[in-house]
Amino acid sequence: MKATENKLMDFLKKSAMQFVIPIYQRSYSWTERECRQLWNDILRTGRNDDISAHFVGSIVYVEKGLYSVSGVIPLLVIDGQQRLTTMTLLMEALARALGDSEPLDGFSARKLREYHMLNPLEKGEYKYKLLLSQTDKDSLLALLDQRSQPKEPSERIMENFRLFEKLIAELGDGLQILCKGLAKLIIVDISLNRNQDNPQLIFESLNSTGRELSQADLIRNFIMMGLDHDLQTKLYEQYWRPMEVAFGQKAYTTYFDGFIRHYLIVKMGEIPKVDEIYEAFKRYALSQKTGDVEYLVKDIHSFAGYFCKIALDAEQDPALKAAFLDIRELKVDVALPFLLEVYHDYSTDRLSKDVLLKIVRLVESYVFRRAVCGLPTNSMNKIFAYFSRALKKDQYLESVQAHFLMLPSYRRFPNNEEFKHDLKIKDLYNFRSRSYWLRRLENLNRKEHIYVDTYTIEHIMPQNEKLSSQWKKELGPEWDRIGEPPISGLF
Repeated sequence: MKATENKLMDFLKKSAMQFVIPIYQRSYSWTERECRQLWNDILRTGRNDDISAHFVGSIVYVEKGLYSVSGVIPLLVIDGQQRLTTMTLLMEALARALGDSEPLDGFSARKLREYHMLNPLEKGEYKYKLLLSQTDKDSLLALLDQRSQPKEPSERIMENFRLFEKLIAELGDGLQILCKGLAKLIIVDISLNRNQDNPQLIFESLNSTGRELSQADLIRNFIMMGLDHDLQTKLYEQYWRPMEVAFGQKAYTTYFDGFIRHYLIVKMGEIPKVDEIYEAFKRYALSQKTGDVEYLVKDIHSFAGYFCKIALDAEQDPALKAAFLDIRELKVDVALPFLLEVYHDYSTDRLSKDVLLKIVRLVESYVFRRAVCGLPTNSMNKIFAYFSRALKKDQYLESVQAHFLMLPSYRRFPNNEEFKHDLKIKDLYNFRSRSYWLRRLENLNRKEHIYVDTYTIEHIMPQNEKLSSQWKKELGPEWDRIGEPPISGLF
């Protein structure tokens, strides 16, 4: 390892080099908050002549081990993608604003592009100083070439580029301050030797808190970082990338960590803490005797498909799609590990669609009945996490029914009498799942499904606690009892 303090602009000015983001690295993920923080730091540094430098972090890369047919030296970035990408977006926005002007020596549109963003003597992809992966790559190159964005652009790339355009426009005549701040930025340039340094260990130490990277990002890097390049490419293109596409740009960021946790519950039979998913996954992966990485990634890919069908509305079968909608509306994420395992058995022909549908409806009934009866929810995660231990898969449905019926005490499945009694006195107007039960009630025994998304609740009685004398007269001597709680209906 070789570490050197360097000015960021000088570091990017090195000729004939290209920072390549490996396919296993996460996509660009800085939000407006991080971009504004960097922006404010740059302006504060540029305005204050007493500040000689501002440190913005490290750039870690593997210096050797890649073959290039051009004169460009490709450097695999292990850490620093977010800073490099954000700086490139900022410089491109600044270059467009500068035009032919040069408010500070070295800061003109032409010099920014040819020194810091491009390798002007190269052709094809070698002409770019920074090469991202997948959707991010296409969007960034389109910006640098000043051409139209691809059909599905990177949302984060475009959001942050437009933010910098806006901030620069608001700066007006203060571009010299921005340029002075950029010139003072300092990084630690850390180059690794592929034959001597372990990139995975260094990567983990740099991200030991798990705050910068999601748990799923750490897992992907753990799986793929040390693999042969051809296998790495195969696993990413055949399995991991299709998962990212299936989730979508926003949902991948929001839901993928949770999915991995559900997957581990299915596989390990234990519930890892939210901030320890990565460590739990490493234990699981290392415990697999075969050591078949492709099988592991393929299995994750399969379960990710089940998750998208259940939790992200990707199911195509109408009956299952409707059942999963009801599960989602009840907000019962803790049941997902059990449902993932059941869906896996359905997918591998261990149970029929009819049995799967009945099991999903049992889960729905269990959750809704408990909510109406006011039973505590703090044990539900364990109930569903360990549910599969009670399954007898040669009698699938019967074993699920039996286990539900045998749950004791506060974990019980409320019977019809208990449910009917509590349903009559439950304040369903202020119920968390109000839209769910109104929709289910409206569609009871209907052949044609009624969509109630645009329906509103119309109150038969006014919501004002102080009823007028006319209302009291209409309701009779028991007006106060009749008026509480408010009577409502769906129209």
